[in-house]
Amino acid sequence: MCSGRVDLEFVLRAFSNGMDGVLIGGCRLNECNYITHGNYHALSMALLCRKIMEHIGLNPERLRIEFMSSAEGNLFAEVMGEFGKKVKELGPLGKGKGEGIDQNELKSKLSEVRKLVPYIKLVKNEKLATRLQNPEDYDKLFTKDEISKLFSEVTSYYIDPEKCQACMTCAKRCPVEAIMSAKNQVHVIDQEKCIKCGTCFEACPPRFAAVTKISGGPVPPPLPEDKRAIVRKGKEKKEN
Repeated sequence: MCSGRVDLEFVLRAFSNGMDGVLIGGCRLNECNYITHGNYHALSMALLCRKIMEHIGLNPERLRIEFMSSAEGNLFAEVMGEFGKKVKELGPLGKGKGEGIDQNELKSKLSEVRKLVPYIKLVKNEKLATRLQNPEDYDKLFTKDEISKLFSEVTSYYIDPEKCQACMTCAKRCPVEAIMSAKNQVHVIDQEKCIKCGTCFEACPPRFAAVTKISGGPVPPPLPEDKRAIVRKGKEKKEN
């Protein structure tokens, strides 16, 4: 498949499954048969992933991207040989020089990053579309401070139980069904499923403004299920 279809999730999943190194091979830059030039996107994605790896304590040299034509078998063999040797020098994932990460801790870190992949792609969408021409600019596309800020200021969404009117608009629009909803019940966002795309925030009717955006802070605990019922004012008066 086109290297532009190699998702950030694919690379992180490979490391989560215990791979010691990942090599992405793509067509030569500026030689794409399509106007999309997906190999530039693959390059930007790989540069972002390397910075993320560095952020969680993995050696970025475990990920390599190379561009070559299908006719360059000798170059492919050379690259594979070099990369295989490099990965062997680095040793098992998480145990290499400068890493020293407990395997359970590493799995936990990779799991947390994988959950944020949709959010990361959304936030860095513009930069991921960059077509870098000069290799000297590769290391400048994403900075350490930028990646650190990306994870420290993660945006979360919370439905204010005092404002929610159980209209179900946000639940219907959520692309991953992360909102627990029912008629006449306060809606709750499942933070484990939420991909932080902001669709609920945009979909919530302005007259309610029940969805709150939280940046870098903890999300309030959800209401217990037995306290989510919404009593309409008209109905409350009638019962009284």
